[in-house]
Parts: sequence; structure tokens; C-alpha cells
Amino acid sequence: MTVSLVALASGRGSNFSAILDAISSGTCDAKALALISDNCSAKALDTARSAGVSAHFINPKDYASRDEFDEAVLALIDSYKPDLVILAGYMRIIRSKKFLASYKNRILNIHPALLPKYPGAHAQKDAFDAGEKISGLTIHFVDETLDGGRIIYQEKVDISSCKSADEAAAEILKHEHIAYQKVIHSFNKKL
Repeated sequence: MTVSLVALASGRGSNFSAILDAISSGTCDAKALALISDNCSAKALDTARSAGVSAHFINPKDYASRDEFDEAVLALIDSYKPDLVILAGYMRIIRSKKFLASYKNRILNIHPALLPKYPGAHAQKDAFDAGEKISGLTIHFVDETLDGGRIIYQEKVDISSCKSADEAAAEILKHEHIAYQKVIHSFNKKL
């Protein structure tokens, strides 16, 4: 069974692009139904449109609270009825209990560190600044905690030769592009 997904992204969406490439090449048995962004300038929106995937911008400023915004995102996701929701550089914390409950164990996030170390938005810089020689990536379910949901997959990445946090981030990202599509593909066996 082909896994269907809706992606959430706030920026360039390079993981989303890598997933689309894997779907196109047949290495990831998935179907991207839509991409939703909270940033009207997100490159991920253009990537989705170019691939023939529905692309939506929802402006957080149009909502009185984070919960109201999350509810609007949830309603749009529900209209597609996906098997999975994937976060691909989505920079908003999902706080809505209804959202989290509706897709319990079906919202995935990829994080550029070996959780539980270095949660949050600056994980690669935090690991580099701490002098880590080995960092990595974690794919986990999203729950009410910050980067604390059940871990599905982790991969170590050697960053010892990196001269900056940006180099470390780029090295980890190469591994993310391969890992995320494999984890998504593996959900076909679980559906």
C-alpha cells in the first residue's frame, strides 16, 4: 500500500524535495498529496508546485492564537486524509491537542541531532559549539513535547572535520535526505 502524506515546511524544504525525488525514482513508495507552509516565501511551496503537488500558504497572522492557526492547518490536512503528516523544516511547534490526537503516531519530524541531546531550532550549532565530533539525525513522532516524541530512527554523522556549524549542518543534511525517505517508505509495511 502506498503511503500518502501531507508535508509542512517553513523554508527551502530540501527534505521535502529529496522525498519527492525518491518518490519519482521509485525508491520511496509514497504519494505527496500537499505541502502546507506558514511562510509565503518558502521555497518549498515552489518545489511542490513544480512537482504538481498542491501547495498552500496559511498565514499565522490571520489567527488570534496558535491553537486557532493549528486548527486551520489541521482542517486543511484533514481534507486530504493522509496516512502521514511530515514536518520538513517546519519551524512552528504544534501545540493543538486536537491536532496531535488526530494524527497520533502519524506526525513525523526530522531533527538534526541525536536526541535527546540538542533539541530545538539550533541543534547543529549547539552540537558544533559543544565540540561534538559525532552528531547526527533523529526521526521521531511529534507529541506535546519539544523534540521529545518517540524515536523511530537515529543515525550518527561524523562532523569532526567540519570547520563551522554551517558545514556540520550541511553534512548532517546529506544524511537526512536519505534517511527520511527510507523511514517514510517503511510505513507501507505498517499501514
